[in-house]
Amino acid sequence: MFREGQSTRCSALSLFLDRSALTHEVKALASGLGFSPVGVTAADPPDHWLFYQDWIEKGYAGEMGYLTRNLDRRADPAAIVPGARSILCLGLNYQPEPEEEMSPRGGRISSYARGDDYHDVIKGRLLDLLGQILSLAPGTEGRAYVDTGPVLEREYASRAGLGWYGKHTNLIGKRMGSWFFLGELILTLDLEPDPPATDHCGTCTRCIDACPTDAILEPYVLDSNRCISYLTIELKGPIPKDLREGVGDWVYGCDVCQDVCPWNVRHARPTAEPAFQSRPGFERPDLHDLLSLDQEAFSRRFRKSPIKRTKRRGLLRNAAVALGNIGDTSDVPALVGALDDDEPLIRQHVAWALGRIGGEEAAVALRSRLDVEDDPKVTQEIEQALEQSESRG
Repeated sequence: MFREGQSTRCSALSLFLDRSALTHEVKALASGLGFSPVGVTAADPPDHWLFYQDWIEKGYAGEMGYLTRNLDRRADPAAIVPGARSILCLGLNYQPEPEEEMSPRGGRISSYARGDDYHDVIKGRLLDLLGQILSLAPGTEGRAYVDTGPVLEREYASRAGLGWYGKHTNLIGKRMGSWFFLGELILTLDLEPDPPATDHCGTCTRCIDACPTDAILEPYVLDSNRCISYLTIELKGPIPKDLREGVGDWVYGCDVCQDVCPWNVRHARPTAEPAFQSRPGFERPDLHDLLSLDQEAFSRRFRKSPIKRTKRRGLLRNAAVALGNIGDTSDVPALVGALDDDEPLIRQHVAWALGRIGGEEAAVALRSRLDVEDDPKVTQEIEQALEQSESRG
């Protein structure tokens, strides 16, 4: 015969086992769809909310206004899904195999953007998983997010054991480094949480030391305004002049801080996901080809690619900066051809590149454009480019 206290404990143990088995089944469904790693955390408010607010208030989000919206929802998952109990956090490796052939005059594209748009790939898979969970546990409510929702996904992924915050602010997993996307399901289902990840960066500062624009102000603090990924993707206007040289030959995103991370060097492996393999010519696209793209060609080439996010004007702006940094006089004709582009933003950065390369051909083209230029910002850029070119003699 059980006493009242014993009966309560047995009932709790039975509930625990049911919860554990359910969690195992949910994770198995996620793994069956290719997600790895997979973890669970409670749908509690984020632990680092005050840090996030301070980061926003200091202006480190730059022009990324979406990071400052819906703060009430970011502060509490229950504001997104009433009655939320658990957050299922999921990873998906995106590191592509390196291309065998690359253009000798190529720009660089971040690894995550060389294949199909991850938003489309992962969102579809998350919705598929959510449907399976609803069949497994009828009455459950949930929402799927991948990058675009009001969710502090790295915080929850770290709490769910997927990895820890690296000093470069990317999430690092022991078995796969940092080359993985994140997705989340916020659920009213009560799942068994995993232990949080612990920090294994130690005293290493390679990511901080390697950043060409000094965007990592201190461990775990990134000023987006200086980050090459921000400058080449999120920033819609001119790239600040003092940062253009640091952009190097990157035309979309940047992998420098991840490339030097020992956890990636030792543990990262290429993905088996076909959607994330590099499209032909996407690892090092020819910069001359990029500068010659009209709107139709841009839309066709980058259909279903993350790169479409920059729009044509942003990508050609970046290509001009990359050619200016390469600094080869053989690139002048391609830049001169783009000096008459309809987009002032492109002309502005082409002028900078020509001034940086210098030479008589560049100077003649700049003077010719100056005679007809009607945009004051481009005019100023041309005049400064000519000064720079002439100062070199």
